[in-house]
Amino acid sequence: MRTSLIRRSCAAALVLATTMTPAMAAQPDDSVARSGIGAHARLLGEKIVPHKLSYRNTTVGGLSGIDRDPCTGEYVMISDDRSYLQPTRFYTARIAVDGAGVHSVDFTGTHPFLQPDGSVYPPPSTGDGKAVDPEEVRVDPLSCRYWWAQEGDRPKSSSDPVIQPSIQFASRSGAYRGQLPLPPHYEVTMGNRGPRRNKAVEAITFGAGNRVLTSAVEGPLLQDGPEPDLQHGALIRVTRQSRRGDVLAQFAYPLEKIFTESDPTSPWPPDTGVPSILAFPDDPSRYLVLERTWVAGAGYKIRIYDATTRGATEVQNMDSLTGQNVVPMHKKLVADFHDLGLSTVDNTEGMTWGPTLPDGERTLLLVSDDNFAEDEVTQIVALGIR
Repeated sequence: MRTSLIRRSCAAALVLATTMTPAMAAQPDDSVARSGIGAHARLLGEKIVPHKLSYRNTTVGGLSGIDRDPCTGEYVMISDDRSYLQPTRFYTARIAVDGAGVHSVDFTGTHPFLQPDGSVYPPPSTGDGKAVDPEEVRVDPLSCRYWWAQEGDRPKSSSDPVIQPSIQFASRSGAYRGQLPLPPHYEVTMGNRGPRRNKAVEAITFGAGNRVLTSAVEGPLLQDGPEPDLQHGALIRVTRQSRRGDVLAQFAYPLEKIFTESDPTSPWPPDTGVPSILAFPDDPSRYLVLERTWVAGAGYKIRIYDATTRGATEVQNMDSLTGQNVVPMHKKLVADFHDLGLSTVDNTEGMTWGPTLPDGERTLLLVSDDNFAEDEVTQIVALGIR
């Protein structure tokens, strides 16, 4: 998500549902232990990509999603440039990573994502309702085509077009190959329902033997209660679908409360949400969940959680989570980036499994979205996960 857009958003959406509070069922103290989760992380290394690196007549930046290509061993990264600088696009790269760190990041290609008619996506300024807000990319383990998620747009006024979020399929050169039907909850409406602006579907992952596509909305739906504040977290929806789009299950994930107060002189409210989710290959109920929070005056807080749907309430038939007795997904902290000894903690939005190390430890690669801003960076971080 482009946090610069959020900082320019008015705070009215935060006030919209201040009287709404989703209910969470009490959980036993040993619920996390009984769920079988509890991964541990250690820092392997990091690499900073030069700011606004020029590559094949494009500006590298806004990298908000990353996935490892099982067909090549390379990585694909999506840029959230909404065709302002260059057409909406993705990059491929070789990333040399092992137990000793991240040794190099070498870009190998770039292509625009194309519309069904073969043209590139226009910027939002055209006002024709065809713009997209790209956020996540996954390589289909069965076909090695690209699946990518974009948030659409909830307009600020009734005179602007509604752009629905989508999960699309593309060839390896970016050509349109179709899209996945999304659950009704993900639809942007002009009423007080559906995803908030810039808080729609931003996280997708393949799991359950690559038969299931799991997605998460970045923030709570309007009808599911207010966004997190200093006292309370919030519930977001995590949905499992078949490759045809059938909704198999939906659960509530508990988003953390805001970690500190904002600078009182700043006009920008805190911004928090889930930009990425990653399935464990050997457990269809288990995920790594990335939570990213920005607070004026304090900067970014990046945390990774080990979470499971085991024991969580099925919510797909709940029109609203407000007032419902919901048992959310259990989760346990895996890593807080401030504890890892990184050179900087920035706007990390994408993550993927990397190669397995000789001792069986998994590698996890993460990428930050620099928003094309001078005070932010494109950072590749590698963690070891047990």
